Amino acid sequence: QVQLVESGGGLVQPGASLRLSCAASGRTISTYHMGWFRRAPGSEREFVALKSRSGLSTYYADSVKGRFTISRDNAKNTVYLQMNSLNPEDTAVYYCAADPSLKATRQADDYDYWGQGTQVTVSS
Repeated sequence: QVQLVESGGGLVQPGASLRLSCAASGRTISTYHMGWFRRAPGSEREFVALKSRSGLSTYYADSVKGRFTISRDNAKNTVYLQMNSLNPEDTAVYYCAADPSLKATRQADDYDYWGQGTQVTVSS
């Protein structure tokens, strides 16, 4: 199985950028669809972005489309989430997850492996 560790969160002002990293160990991420999810205070966990196993398919939540970019570097066994034009509604704990199933999905329940999360706070 794969172990995931997120990093790169922090406190930033509205309009700023952050890049989150998700370092994997134990297995290569090339065997998984990789996703980012987030949970805001008092809210359910929500899908943010995913990159398919092949790297050919990418999906984003409507709320982040055009501002966030997911990428994967299989050689470094790392997934990234570049977040631009951050606003207070992006404040959440961000989680990286790995899905071994055949078809890439936005459903959190289909992801078998999760990191511990990294806090992103957007506030002036």
